[in-house]
Amino acid sequence: MAKVYIDPITRIKGHLSVEIEVQNGRVVDAWMKGNMFRGFEKILKGRNPVDANQITQRICGDCPASHGLASSKCLESAFGVRLNKNGRLLRNLVLGSNYLQSHIIHFYHLCALDYVDITSLLEYRGSDEKLLAMRDWAKQEIKLKGGRDDAITAAGPFLPRYEGDFYITDKNFNWTVIQHYLDAFDIRMKAHKMVALFGGRVPHLIGLVPGGVTQVPTVSKIREFTKTLREVEKFVNDVYIEDVLAVAQAYRPYFNLGKFTNLLSYGLFEDDDTLNNFVMQRGAYIGGSVETLNTQLITEHVRYARYSSGSNLHPLRGETEPDPEKGGAYSWLKAPRYKHQPMEVGPLARVLISYLSGNQTVKSEVDAVLRRFNTEISAMFSAMGRHAARAIEAKLICRKLREWVEQLDVDKSPRNSYEVLDSGEGEGLVESPQGALGHWIVIRDKKIENYQIVVPTSWFSGPRDDRGVRGPVEQALIGTPISNISNPLEAARVVRSFDS
Repeated sequence: MAKVYIDPITRIKGHLSVEIEVQNGRVVDAWMKGNMFRGFEKILKGRNPVDANQITQRICGDCPASHGLASSKCLESAFGVRLNKNGRLLRNLVLGSNYLQSHIIHFYHLCALDYVDITSLLEYRGSDEKLLAMRDWAKQEIKLKGGRDDAITAAGPFLPRYEGDFYITDKNFNWTVIQHYLDAFDIRMKAHKMVALFGGRVPHLIGLVPGGVTQVPTVSKIREFTKTLREVEKFVNDVYIEDVLAVAQAYRPYFNLGKFTNLLSYGLFEDDDTLNNFVMQRGAYIGGSVETLNTQLITEHVRYARYSSGSNLHPLRGETEPDPEKGGAYSWLKAPRYKHQPMEVGPLARVLISYLSGNQTVKSEVDAVLRRFNTEISAMFSAMGRHAARAIEAKLICRKLREWVEQLDVDKSPRNSYEVLDSGEGEGLVESPQGALGHWIVIRDKKIENYQIVVPTSWFSGPRDDRGVRGPVEQALIGTPISNISNPLEAARVVRSFDS
């Protein structure tokens, strides 16, 4: 029996670590640990409710659009405001564009180097200018570090990296994906520009307000958005999806690792002005069937979280009182539950709930992947299934963005007006790229009396609940083979497939 610590487990972003217990070469127990207290709920208390729209965007540098939209919906719920047509379409364009940059960074900049051998760059003899420049930089790093061959792996953004026989051996494929790793920076920049066209700026969008957005859809903005979308969509369809499927082919065992089957989705992209029909269906998948979503069944547990707050509370009545010395606690993440069950959220949840709900567009794309690998839908409930689901979702989003931008009413109002009420309660639900994101507000005397936020990382990377039941990632790690406890890359691959 051996204890293994991976800290940080994230690459580039986040404050997360994991402790695993390994016996006979497999994980037998796991503890996910959020290592940072945020406290936005306390920051917001007593402020003007509208302040939440901007403050909560600072929660995450990767998905401020999602928090801005969740806060906007939360305030709309409390104020009794509805979106007009342009407001709905513009929000979909903003969120969809942010999805594209987020899915691309997740695969290329957070996960690809778990599979691709970055050191193969030292042997590159081709003509690509970016790869040559990167190779020369790597050689200079080696020279500066006294000739150590591993110097390329000793600098960001290539950490953490694990030494061993883990990586794709085909050098040409490695070079191709490294080239796409570099190309992805430019594509992400273009997706950010699409967000800024209708969101005002990136990050921390100033154009998101209760009732819609502030940016009027002009002919020039629509033309620029459409032009940029064509470039991003080409990369998604011709490069991103093919790279994901090629990695999946090389690492087929990961269709059997990282298994978890409870899924939750708040529904992604309102597709008409009723605001009740979604491109990706809302619902909960528990015990082999999809159920209608009831957000009153959401609670947060804190027995193993560093809070003295009441436990098993609905977020509308939730508390966030830090207790850093709390005995038995091991994470700053709470443990959200739906019907007392741990739930996976994110691309896999959205895609599979839509698939199992009979969404024919999603079914067609998923079935094409399943045929390519000659496997069944059960294989999607896995580490590699999560990567495939993101790629599928990115393709579908590109298609919908083309539709929505054409439906805009040029030069018409992008929002409805609102008034801050003396009192009220609200719920704002959004599917961020990482998964189900909820904001809840209580207003008294035109001030925030309580504001609670349940983020995707808490859903899947949260600790055990009050009954001692592990969170989704903790459960998904059980049974993962670890070939070398000094270099536990297999566990890192499973955790990073969730995008914590």
